[in-house]
Amino acid sequence: MAHVVRDLARLLTVMLCMAGTHCGHSYSRPGHGEHLMQSFLVSTGVVALAEIGDKTQLLSLILAARYRKPVPIILGILLATLVNHAGAGGVGAWLSTALSPNILNWTVVASFALMAGWILIPDKLDEGEIVMPKRQMGVFATTVFAFFLAEMGDKTQVVTIALAARFHDFLPVVAGTTLGMMLANVPVIYLGSRFADRLPTKAVHIVASLIFVVLGALALTNAINGTPLLG
Repeated sequence: MAHVVRDLARLLTVMLCMAGTHCGHSYSRPGHGEHLMQSFLVSTGVVALAEIGDKTQLLSLILAARYRKPVPIILGILLATLVNHAGAGGVGAWLSTALSPNILNWTVVASFALMAGWILIPDKLDEGEIVMPKRQMGVFATTVFAFFLAEMGDKTQVVTIALAARFHDFLPVVAGTTLGMMLANVPVIYLGSRFADRLPTKAVHIVASLIFVVLGALALTNAINGTPLLG
């Protein structure tokens, strides 16, 4: 358990460096290529952590136990996530251009503050709560349907909106959040509860909450100083 916490702490340090902290040396704003990579990697890490113990990860566990066909389940999750997060990323990218820099700053601050608290609330999901299609469908279509609906209003959808607004980037954020979802869900599909039950969910959520706190603090600094969020 101790080594897991240490590894999470190292991940937190790396992600905070990418998010724009000094990390022990003078920090200059990244170039365009570095900014795209920063957006992608931060989005991947944040969502992978936020997804641990989330209801959509629990849904993956239930679908894997019910159908025992990992490939169509994984492909269904991938498609549902891409469509859902593309919509969320589009909203975030639109907000980054539609809102004034000052209002955008405060909106991002509020979003990250919300996520810092929300991520600490454990999710629960019973099989009876899963929304399934009324007519018979294959495993792939059923997974797309159930996962897409489960993602509506979920933490990771809100995170995608906030990150797309924060980084002013659509493609790297959506690609990163989608990869984060797959990193958290694919092992659960193949390894089941043996994997999920061994995850230090509370420690992971604390680290994720700290990341949102720091991202919010960086946005708050920009809001107070009146500087735009440029990555």
